[in-house]
Amino acid sequence: MGAEAVTSGAASDLRRKIGFVLPRLLEASDGLLAHPLVRKLYPEYLFTSHCVIRASVPLMEKAKARAEELAPADPVAASLAPYLEQHIPEELDHDEWLLEDLEVLGFDRADVLARPPSPTVAALVGAQYYWIFHYHPVAILGFLHLEHYHPHGPSLERFIERTGLPRDGFRQLLIHAKLDAVHARELDRVLDSLPLEPRHEQLIGLSALQTVALLTEVWLDVVDTESAVE
Repeated sequence: MGAEAVTSGAASDLRRKIGFVLPRLLEASDGLLAHPLVRKLYPEYLFTSHCVIRASVPLMEKAKARAEELAPADPVAASLAPYLEQHIPEELDHDEWLLEDLEVLGFDRADVLARPPSPTVAALVGAQYYWIFHYHPVAILGFLHLEHYHPHGPSLERFIERTGLPRDGFRQLLIHAKLDAVHARELDRVLDSLPLEPRHEQLIGLSALQTVALLTEVWLDVVDTESAVE
């Protein structure tokens, strides 16, 4: 994993906040990539990623609808809604890619969809719904900041080689290695262009910090899961 450089403004301030919890996330993700049982852990990683990513578009749709409701009297919401309207189509079907990757590896999608997500994933996603409806939809930008921490080409190629699994089972990672870098730069531009007040920046920071902290626990759960190593 890695992150795109940010120089100034709200995006830079957010990056500094996340810097306090980011090392633990990177340690957890690196531990997963370097795990001696990575071949068996990778399908569990895909399942868990699907649990998170399938919530992304519905979350953005709810945030967009709420932003449109607030827009007439809220300049931040009024500027947020067009960004989400543009970004939602860019994130469509990413959950489908994960299901297809799992199918390549021999997993039935009906079985995947029948498994309940973990409480940690539910907490990660559920917090966003709370903030969107009970405080301000700009919180979604803290969740979307995860796009900064995308896989990089060389390390991804080493990872694929280490697993010995079919390359077609890594479609979503290979695509995101390119897409997320673009989306991260777009998000930085939005953060720096919104007329954010201190309360908005505080909320985005809280959202991002909790997202990173809970995602760290999610990846630690993947490494520790017994079902992945049977």
